[in-house]
Amino acid sequence: MLEITDFQKIGIGLTGFGVAFLFLGVVFIFDKGLLAIGNILFLSGIAFVIGFERTLRFFFQRHKLKGSVAFFGGIFFVLFGWPLVGIVIEMYGFILLFSGFFPVALNFLQRIPVLGTLLSLPYINKIVDRIGGNHRSMV
Repeated sequence: MLEITDFQKIGIGLTGFGVAFLFLGVVFIFDKGLLAIGNILFLSGIAFVIGFERTLRFFFQRHKLKGSVAFFGGIFFVLFGWPLVGIVIEMYGFILLFSGFFPVALNFLQRIPVLGTLLSLPYINKIVDRIGGNHRSMV
């Protein structure tokens, strides 16, 4: 069985709090303080979960450089007082960075009993198939 170290447990907590602060920052009409704290917690959580060196390697790979620049540029805009612009740029970078992970996550979510049923509904299924890369022919 896969053993989780204490640093990884702390990282999961930091990442979770980071996502929660980012969500609250968006809910409270792009509050720059909450968004800044969420960004810092999210990045530090990732560093704790996968390690500092692997985090640097992940963000600074040649084929992910465009996504990394957009992601960190968005964080820069949020920290310096332009939260709406920063979040839009940051979301674009996030999509570029983690687009390879979306099909894996959707495949996992489709296997969960209640979520799998919801994701297989007619209109939602089309969106899930497009994101997940399952392009079925209508033959």
